Amino acid sequence: MSSKNSNQINVPEARSAMDQFKMEAASEVGVNLKQGYNGDLTSREAGSVGGQMVKKMKPIRSASFVRADRTELSHERRVTYRVGLGA
Repeated sequence: MSSKNSNQINVPEARSAMDQFKMEAASEVGVNLKQGYNGDLTSREAGSVGGQMVKKMKPIRSASFVRADRTELSHERRVTYRVGLGA
């Protein structure tokens, strides 16, 4: 079974920015990350760095729709749900 690695940087010029972003995320969660190979990190430390990066990258999601008003017949109400990660 072959696997497709989607963890590729599409714009080569962005690699240094992503490396800097990773270092900032590591310092925010208290992980001692160094340039190059970091095979001595625990899974928990590596996961906390990746989680911090996703937390900062993930945009606020919103959904908006019109539904029937449950208190009045033949009326509609616009409903908006906003979901995002707290800072």
